[in-house]
Amino acid sequence: MHLRGADARHAATVSRVRVGEQLRLGDGAGLVVHGVVAAVEPGDVALEVDRVERYERAVPGIHLVQALAKGDRDELAVQAATELGVDGVIPWQAARSVSRWDSAKAVKNRERWQTIAREATKQSMRAWMPVVEPVATTEQLAARASGSTVLVLDPTGDHALTTLTPNDLGHRDILIVVGPEGGIAPEERDALVAAGARCVRLGASVLRTSTAGPAAIAVLSATLGRW
Repeated sequence: MHLRGADARHAATVSRVRVGEQLRLGDGAGLVVHGVVAAVEPGDVALEVDRVERYERAVPGIHLVQALAKGDRDELAVQAATELGVDGVIPWQAARSVSRWDSAKAVKNRERWQTIAREATKQSMRAWMPVVEPVATTEQLAARASGSTVLVLDPTGDHALTTLTPNDLGHRDILIVVGPEGGIAPEERDALVAAGARCVRLGASVLRTSTAGPAAIAVLSATLGRW
């Protein structure tokens, strides 16, 4: 088996893989190849395959609904969430988002988020790469509540996320909704709750938009037995 192109150059010049090393390669869609490096060139890494494994998608899936944020805080959330095992990412144009994605930015920035997810998938050696969906509105998120378990992170939520059990979460995909720097607008929270979402809190402190989602993913991963 041969690894070529940019991935091979990264392995040879950045990761500095050497002949005889054990290597694990994945396609981001559940297929993972294990083998020993047989030869290394800047644009070509040869691998003697030992075994091939197939991993199924986790059920239920955990999806991060990340409000657009200023600076790189939303991108930091995507990176950390990917490393922690998120199954999908939904950019959210929240009412209080300082960052705004017009039609041109929406395509470019979605591709940027997908690149971040791809690199984080490789770094953490995950079998599945999360897919970044098109930017969503509050109305579109509310429409998904009928087929998903939607959890809105809210410091004033009636229930702590840590108190939810696997039975509470069920088998439907879980959407974790994280607001922007100014928080989720009351009318947005009301619309999501009216559609079936639940407001949950992480703790007594208020986390940044870049850390709230990853923290919730860590809690859910433990609750669901992924960790």
